[in-house]
Amino acid sequence: MGRHSDRNNTGGPAGMSLPEGARVLVARSPDRAGELVTALRRVGAEPLLLPLIDFEQASDQHSLDVAFDALGAGAYTWLVVSSVTTVQALEAKAAERGASLSSWLPGSILVATIGPATRRVLESRGISVDLAPSGQQSGTGLLDIWPANQGSVLLPQADIADPRLRKGLEARGAAVQAVTAYNTVDYPADPRRALPASPPAPPQAALTQGSSPAGQDAPPPAVLTAAEAKAEIGAGRLHAVVAASPSAARRIHADLAPLGNCRFVAIGRSTAAEAASLGLTVDAVAEEPTASGLVAAVVRSLDHQQPPPHPSVAEPSAKDTI
Repeated sequence: MGRHSDRNNTGGPAGMSLPEGARVLVARSPDRAGELVTALRRVGAEPLLLPLIDFEQASDQHSLDVAFDALGAGAYTWLVVSSVTTVQALEAKAAERGASLSSWLPGSILVATIGPATRRVLESRGISVDLAPSGQQSGTGLLDIWPANQGSVLLPQADIADPRLRKGLEARGAAVQAVTAYNTVDYPADPRRALPASPPAPPQAALTQGSSPAGQDAPPPAVLTAAEAKAEIGAGRLHAVVAASPSAARRIHADLAPLGNCRFVAIGRSTAAEAASLGLTVDAVAEEPTASGLVAAVVRSLDHQQPPPHPSVAEPSAKDTI
């Protein structure tokens, strides 16, 4: 039996602006950066992309298949979905069985998630979310509101997922089946193992009637290599870099440090903590892990920094655009 709900939208970064000439590097691939690119353009920034990580099908497909079949048979009380990529991996499993994810889930299943983007994706697929933190939108935030002794939990995750969420659920009395749903790899993924494409998340903010997003007809942003991005940072032509995961923070440190005057902006506390542990200065942390939250953090990080005019040099070539 499917699970249905109405879609909810939240507000965008209204009233915010960046210093003229601000150039912001987003450590995401083109297919995952669209909403943030649009939000940055709305506040006057020039976004550029640096794809660092990508995602492939889990190496152990048998374990994932067994868990997914048990999920459809009603073996679990809860399904905990911690990322949009997890939704993508589960949708691929449902498609292999000739079903949608919504129709595969039994009517008895309770669904928990962490961030608003994942919730929007689930709800846009007709899947109701029964539990999600409203304060700290992270694994810790979910554990803070998790009810005790709630039965069995399926926890599909990345291969490099932090074990603290699983351990925290177990400490609260849950019988947790953690399974690898996808592997995190250097960009680009092997086409033979890449996760099948799925429809994107609905926009974070609904536009007012008659309005259109800034940059709607703009060309796609330039996609830099790590060497090109490092050269731009060294020349003072990038003013902020946005990391949306701890693994992205690790790659930024390895490929781009030192960042000089380029401000480091993290999507959340775990990303900020990882960056700080590596010696990167974290200039701002998004108050919520959304496009508008990240843009607000970028604005705060550059509030007292006036980017210089662009030097008269050719733009880096875009190696891969959409």
